[in-house]
Amino acid sequence: MKKIVVAGGGVLGSQIAFQTAYCGFDVTIWLRSQGSIGRTQPKLDSVKKKYEAAVEKMASDGDNPRAWSYGLADKENFNKEECLAKIQKAYSGIKIELDLQKAVADADLIIESMAEDKKQKIDFYKKLAPFTEEKTIVVTNSSTLLPSEFAKFTKHPEKYLSLHFANDIWYCNTAEVMAQPITDKKYFDAVIEFAKEIRMVPLPVHKEKAGYLLNSMLVPFLSAAMDLYATDISDPESIDKAWTIGTGAPKGPFQILDIVGLTTVANINKRFEKIPSFLAPFNFKAIGKMLKKYIDEGKLGVNAGEGFYKYK
Repeated sequence: MKKIVVAGGGVLGSQIAFQTAYCGFDVTIWLRSQGSIGRTQPKLDSVKKKYEAAVEKMASDGDNPRAWSYGLADKENFNKEECLAKIQKAYSGIKIELDLQKAVADADLIIESMAEDKKQKIDFYKKLAPFTEEKTIVVTNSSTLLPSEFAKFTKHPEKYLSLHFANDIWYCNTAEVMAQPITDKKYFDAVIEFAKEIRMVPLPVHKEKAGYLLNSMLVPFLSAAMDLYATDISDPESIDKAWTIGTGAPKGPFQILDIVGLTTVANINKRFEKIPSFLAPFNFKAIGKMLKKYIDEGKLGVNAGEGFYKYK
């Protein structure tokens, strides 16, 4: 693989694009509108600064296991100046394109990283299909939706599967690879190899599972925390302290939610709001109202400067 296209420049889309470019690939980000550029470029600027900070941390505190970002370098061959040069080259080399046909021309791999909204994703795949070349593999970075829900809208369903990343991709360098029923194994294997090439630890998911491995554990955890807040049991800071002090974890659920971004969280929560209250494990409707209030106030998370916490 040489040319990689990332469709969507949100929190994870921008990280995926940067990590892929850092590892030497030709990367294009496709965005839907001119306004999207104004939202994506600051995210790329932020990711660049985080990569540089990670390199500095490895250089100054390399003996601390928590200081190491294996998405950037191994301890054995770490070279600070080389890493910083790769960061600058990645930042300068990423292309942004609004024309979908131009963006995906000659693409070896297209990574769909759109909003966690089924209709938006289907619309994208329908528009993409006429421009998808024979060699192109298409993957979704969807957090909770199954690839089989979208395969029929792609041009080559046998070349379609899921490739899911965790936030802070350079530090939490995992890639969950999940096929849908008609994915050809050779394309599954090709995506596993690609994950390795961008310094991820590939995690094969052998059966379709909404949420893959990570989010099957993470989403219920975050929902439980939001339920405690939305139903007036406690406040975000106290809930986070209960978790971090009580378990030794570095971040609490509301700190994680701010990193994920509250728009993404709200889109995931909407799927559960339809569950009858007597069957629902949490008060998803109350959680939805709480999230809407934050979103309406522009408190979208870390990238907006404020979410459950302030960052500016």
